[in-house]
Amino acid sequence: MLVAQMNNIVKRYGSHLALDHVDLDIREGEIVGLLGPNGAGKTTLIHALAGLNRIDSGSIHCFGKPQTANLMEIKRNLGLVTQDITIFEDLTVWENLAFFGGIYGLKGSGLKKRIEETLEFVGLTDCANKRPGIFSGGMKRRLNIACALTHKPKLLIMDEPTVGIDPQSRNHILESVRELQRSGTTILYTTHYMEEVQSIASRIVIMDQGHVIAQGTLDDLIDNIQHEEKIKIELVEVTGQLLEQLRQLAGVKSVTQEGNKLTIISTVGSGNLDRALALARHAGGIRSINAEKPTLEDVFFTLTGKQLRDGKETS
Repeated sequence: MLVAQMNNIVKRYGSHLALDHVDLDIREGEIVGLLGPNGAGKTTLIHALAGLNRIDSGSIHCFGKPQTANLMEIKRNLGLVTQDITIFEDLTVWENLAFFGGIYGLKGSGLKKRIEETLEFVGLTDCANKRPGIFSGGMKRRLNIACALTHKPKLLIMDEPTVGIDPQSRNHILESVRELQRSGTTILYTTHYMEEVQSIASRIVIMDQGHVIAQGTLDDLIDNIQHEEKIKIELVEVTGQLLEQLRQLAGVKSVTQEGNKLTIISTVGSGNLDRALALARHAGGIRSINAEKPTLEDVFFTLTGKQLRDGKETS
């Protein structure tokens, strides 16, 4: 079953085309990891799906209903964890959740029960009567997530939920995401941390310049670039002559150097491992060799020509 469907979405900001005829389906119960360099259009897409941005053309359906005619009903089943922390620091943790739960129509004993369940889920039960101004960044992030969960959404959109927090808090949030999926929540998750997507995503979507340029499981994406192989060699000494000889090998796409370590990317099946080793031995000796399979980072770089860096998106 499709939880969300975005068809031929176009969104402009003046002369800037932020979303360029984007198609994206989200199926019930999956975690979709959304990746893209800064300016790719991820946050614009998320805001469009959440009904915060009006699109210029195309259509969005959520839970089988067109967004334009059913926006308020859709929002009652949708949660958004914003990139910027949107909590009230002058209210207690309990009061924050009561406020956000009340927006979605929860009240009385039903609201009280959901607040208790949500606080237990994010590990903030003991902090219910505290004001979050004294909290660490990780605790504020967990409260930010709790505010989006109080009304028990069917689709949870998480926009950079682990920016600027410690590893322990990040692990807690990632485990919470897995638990939400196990309980039936569908999640769209965007991040600048490649390892997070590898850890939790059922399916990965890569955007660049307003387009969805690739999607699939991690294995699917790696298969799509399986025409390359990576060889890492640590040498006793690296000379300019050796670098030039390696770069001239048929099928070699790039040779990069870091101290006495070389990374060689070449066409699969080119036989360059044997040739590179022969040249390296002749040049003075090898300390270590490692032939690596492609990673998600390799996929991303191959498709976009860019590295995925920490930072906030501007479109």
